[in-house]
Amino acid sequence: MTSLTRIRVSNAARLRFRTIFFYVLAAALAIVMLLPFYWSLLTSLKPNEDIFTIPIRWLPNRLTFEHYKTAFTTVPFGLYYWNSFFLASAGVIANLFFGSVSGYAFAKLKFKLNKPLFTVLLAAMMIPGVVTLIPTFFVLKHLPLLGGNDILGDGGNGLLNTFWGVIIPGASGSFAVFFMRQFFLTLPSDMMEMARIEGAGEFKIFWRIYWPLTKPALATLGIFTFQAGWNSFLWPMIVLNDPAKHTIQMGLQAFSYNYQTDYGPMMAGALVAVLPILIMFLFLQKYFVQGIAFSGVKG
Repeated sequence: MTSLTRIRVSNAARLRFRTIFFYVLAAALAIVMLLPFYWSLLTSLKPNEDIFTIPIRWLPNRLTFEHYKTAFTTVPFGLYYWNSFFLASAGVIANLFFGSVSGYAFAKLKFKLNKPLFTVLLAAMMIPGVVTLIPTFFVLKHLPLLGGNDILGDGGNGLLNTFWGVIIPGASGSFAVFFMRQFFLTLPSDMMEMARIEGAGEFKIFWRIYWPLTKPALATLGIFTFQAGWNSFLWPMIVLNDPAKHTIQMGLQAFSYNYQTDYGPMMAGALVAVLPILIMFLFLQKYFVQGIAFSGVKG
């Protein structure tokens, strides 16, 4: 065997070893990531007496669907599902439109306060959401002429205990504007100049030319926004007092009471609650990957 042949065999062996090591490592990480989900599924199917057995039985002797029955009879999951879906979908529509319009303006339009306003936007992204809870609550409660308020914003509840009180504060998030701006920066400006020469207005240029090109970014932002809206708990709990307007995340707290938690029904409800997110990702994963690839190309 010549030295050149030995080198080729050695390189092939190294490449094979690296490939095997990569797949083994990826499989191990996948198992670690899926283990909590598997434990939740297992807990939802175990009888109560087997949930806290030590050592943990990863392959239970008996399965039961009693926890799912308890979950659906304890709280009106159908109503909560609709409320969560409505709020999350409204948030997606608002963020896709307003985020796109604002992102297009920051990326393609030249105006005096472009950079200062975008700097303020970036600074706003650094502020934790919990800091703005009280000011936002105060503003919603004292909106003039809404919810029984007078012209000075007193006497009523404003937009509290309404779906609008959940939708409006997050209708155009800082992340949505930043994300869409980054995507619009990757699109050429030649089309915009040609459309202006033809006499098209700015909104028509945005809507007819650039909007159709943003499908990957819109799909990605839609997934992020829907997931955030679907999983939102703190703000809806503060704003919505009417049980008929509760979301599915608020409904899960029904299984935690008197310093005790009914883990079986809670895990069953949590798994049912996560299904829309999984289904949405499965259908839009192609656009999700494309949007992640394009969004950070140009700063």
